Amino acid sequence: MAGFQHIEQQLNELKQAGRYRPLTVWEGGSDSWMTLDDGRRVLQMSSNNYLGLTQHPSLKKAAIEATETYGVGAGSVRTITGTLDIHDMLERRLAEFKGTEATLVFQSGFTTNQGVLSSILGPDDVVISDELNHASIIDGIRLTKTNKRIYGHKDLNQLEAVLKECGGFRQRLVVTDGVFSMDGDIAPLPQIVELAERYDALVYVDDAHASGVLGKHGKGSTDHFGLHGRVHIQVGTLSKAIGAVGGYVATSQVLKDYLTHTARSFLFSTALPPSVAATCLAAIEVLRNEPELTERLWKNANSFRASLQAAGFDTGGSETPIIPIIVGEPARALDFSRRLLEEGICAQGIVYPTVAMDKGRVRLIITAQHTDQDLAFALEALTKVGKEFGLI
Repeated sequence: MAGFQHIEQQLNELKQAGRYRPLTVWEGGSDSWMTLDDGRRVLQMSSNNYLGLTQHPSLKKAAIEATETYGVGAGSVRTITGTLDIHDMLERRLAEFKGTEATLVFQSGFTTNQGVLSSILGPDDVVISDELNHASIIDGIRLTKTNKRIYGHKDLNQLEAVLKECGGFRQRLVVTDGVFSMDGDIAPLPQIVELAERYDALVYVDDAHASGVLGKHGKGSTDHFGLHGRVHIQVGTLSKAIGAVGGYVATSQVLKDYLTHTARSFLFSTALPPSVAATCLAAIEVLRNEPELTERLWKNANSFRASLQAAGFDTGGSETPIIPIIVGEPARALDFSRRLLEEGICAQGIVYPTVAMDKGRVRLIITAQHTDQDLAFALEALTKVGKEFGLI
């Protein structure tokens, strides 16, 4: 009888390479301090809950009220009976918030990139992608029969050279993360837009880690750089700073209409639960009315990054609340992460193939929820373990 012997062998190879990592089970919800299933309480420094909205009273109230009104599910895909008035309202409010003609909501940021890229790129087009773009962008491109070009990370000279070479294609699409998820650096979007305009290309920005973080009221990297009307496609997430789940594309009405007929991840997935749509609507209001959350997020992040650098840690090119501590080869990075957990800090190890083989790291994400006492505790533990590992 056939079995999974080859899968077991590959799992053993992952373990031998120091790249095997079982799932961690937590009691309770996402918060600044969380309890492991063995009862240990630890400081959470790996969550994407940038603004602490998973526990915000307004969002929880909205979710409960929507469940009582609509029930727990939408009942269908959006193109059959799944587009409830609350979904339509969310898309209208998101478009207003982002300053675009329209938005279309998907089930996740990952499926947004898959659906949009696979719909708009064909064999007569070319996509030009930063080498460190998110896996969802890479997979979305793989679903197409388009021509592909990769430029070095934020290498504007190489980007221009590729644009010069690609003048014969029907459509040129430059794709970049707004904030790069593993390094915490920001794309040079103004220069990318200028090059795209010079060579008649479209610009596509994935703002998963910029949504709720960059720009006025967390509107994203396009707003951060004052580029409204010059970025053709903005992808955002509802799963990180927004505190819920889902993704969206903010763009023109004509592209939204096209995607509702062609984006397979939209067409063949049941609509978001009404409670999620209501939660996201409440989150938009919090972003507008409580700017102190974003201000505290940046105060915490800038102060903590400076403290880490002063202690001697290598934080790479971080300039956002994502702060990596570069460790090195995979096994050592995961050992560093495990040792931190023993000291009461959850700082997830990130290793190859997510990052380069020699660039294993723990990735810290600082949030608005972290208090000064939390960050002092984290710095003390990181410094202690960093000295043990010879990182400082």
